[in-house]
Amino acid sequence: MRVLITGGTGFIGSRLAQRCQQRGDEVVILAQTNTDAEKQNATDLQQQGFAFINGGVNDAVAVSQAVSGCDVVFHLAAAQHEANVPDQHFWNVNVEGTRNLLGASIEAGVGRFVHGSTIGVYGVEMQGELSEQSALKPDNIYGVTKKAGEELVLSYRDRLPVTAIRISETYGPGDRRLLKLFKGINKRRFFVIGDGENKHQLIYVDDLIDGFFLAAEKDAALGEVFVLAGEEILTTNDMVNIIADVLQVKPLAFRAPMWPFMILAIIMEKTLRPLGIQPPLHRRRLDFFKKTLYFSPDKSRELLGFVPKTGFRAGSAETAEWYRRQGMLE
Repeated sequence: MRVLITGGTGFIGSRLAQRCQQRGDEVVILAQTNTDAEKQNATDLQQQGFAFINGGVNDAVAVSQAVSGCDVVFHLAAAQHEANVPDQHFWNVNVEGTRNLLGASIEAGVGRFVHGSTIGVYGVEMQGELSEQSALKPDNIYGVTKKAGEELVLSYRDRLPVTAIRISETYGPGDRRLLKLFKGINKRRFFVIGDGENKHQLIYVDDLIDGFFLAAEKDAALGEVFVLAGEEILTTNDMVNIIADVLQVKPLAFRAPMWPFMILAIIMEKTLRPLGIQPPLHRRRLDFFKKTLYFSPDKSRELLGFVPKTGFRAGSAETAEWYRRQGMLE
């Protein structure tokens, strides 16, 4: 098949491109290179022979060129972590850019359109076990616009074979989001804030990609939304202990109370953001230590046959090995 991956210079997108190539697909990547990681991924992908179009999903000409002749579109491009940009930027990319891609996909006769959404659409108020039927209460502009983008995609179900995937916390080789955690544990500088008993349900990147492939193939996926998460539900303490064991170091026993960090985060947000400075500590960063989210596997298992294969210990070992090869743990 000929496959388009938007956001293909990101962590998940670049891994997806390699997996598609391994199974014999012709891959086109539409992406930008706004960060050092994206630039490095773009260089690596071009050296591996991938067709690369440097552009955004709100560039109608680039989108039309990229989607031409494609059988499947995996839409992962999004405005997510950009600092000091107006809210309209998120609407332009996550909603209007998605609209551009949907329209171009219809014109190109695309056979399947798989949209990468996020568990961020649930918001911080939602706690405990959630499912595809749970209420959505996004609490920041990223979550709000990803919810709107997901709803837009599903509204096209009568014109285009669409599926939306809400992606849980994803890790694995190529991930830089958990690098600070691995590096801090390895150097014995990381400590837990709070009691560490809040729960996570991460998914290993290759398991997530297996789920994307199922969503692009199964008729039962058409017009549906799925949450894809890993098999294990882990506390923050579990994660730290497993990573420390994989790295063969002893984790710090020190625990810090949550309240002083929360006060400091609020002060930084209120003083630095009006000056156009991204605060080094903010409330969303503290979600790692206080938010509990895990997901029912019933719908993805019953309709897609999706069963994650990689446990957190094995996935952490693969991730740590990749960090070592890149010299990132020093």
